[in-house]
Amino acid sequence: MDAITRRLCMTDFILLLGRLLLSLIFLHESLSLATSLSATLAGFSKLGLPAPMALAVIALQLGAGLSIATGLFSRLGAVALGLFCLATAFLFHTNLTNQNELLHFEKDLAIAGGMFVLAVSGAGSLAIGRLISSRSNALPAWLTALL
Repeated sequence: MDAITRRLCMTDFILLLGRLLLSLIFLHESLSLATSLSATLAGFSKLGLPAPMALAVIALQLGAGLSIATGLFSRLGAVALGLFCLATAFLFHTNLTNQNELLHFEKDLAIAGGMFVLAVSGAGSLAIGRLISSRSNALPAWLTALL
């Protein structure tokens, strides 16, 4: 294996590891929210948010988290979660004089940044989307780009 091939393999492995680490928080949170649905709905209600919003958040975190972890439509999942993190930071972590709120605000911004980098870089070759696109020449170019 030459140096270029080793570098490409390492890059794809690091992209896979990064995708898994980025998706973990969203997969865990979505499962926590879903398994404690009554508490989740109560918490959203306390924030003035309707029940359908809670279900949409669970679906977004689970669906986009899985897309990033598997590398199937990971660019779309990364953009969706990046925007979600920005919204969360600017809507819910606004008391920046509180150290804990500031930390959550900064974490949301950092995760959003990682998601946007992933959206631009793509999932790499260790991804289900890459496997599908490499085996099917019949897919339209726009769909292949999203995989």
